[in-house]
Amino acid sequence: MTEQPDDPTIGKIVADITRDLNVIVQHQVDLAKREVVTSAKVGGIGAAMFVVAGFIGLLVIIFVSAGLAHLLSMTGLHLAWCYLIVAGAYLLVAAGLVLVGIRLIKRVRAPRETIRTAKQLPTALKGESPRAASSSRLDAPVDVR
Repeated sequence: MTEQPDDPTIGKIVADITRDLNVIVQHQVDLAKREVVTSAKVGGIGAAMFVVAGFIGLLVIIFVSAGLAHLLSMTGLHLAWCYLIVAGAYLLVAAGLVLVGIRLIKRVRAPRETIRTAKQLPTALKGESPRAASSSRLDAPVDVR
């Protein structure tokens, strides 16, 4: 059995496979780069839209506040007092939001069950059996209040 010159060698086959895989990987990397760049541009434009919308919302709040102050001035109050009344109303809304925010933040707790089970991982990885009582609590519902 003699080897014919048209038969590829194992080295040539491995080299061809390596070259083809490199080409495929390079094309995938280029495709990923193009997709990420396109996605980043769209995300940047979307973020800019949110910023502009926020600025317009701020302008609306200013104009509505001025309108409310002038509406209050129709009752006969001096315009300065009317602006102070509107500012006081905003101050009360802000104080209410701060109180609600504080109540919500006080509800934040450490993930007790996760910490407890994570402490059991080293013993489980060593092949020791964790306590039976603690494993039964894994399926118990977690109170998120």
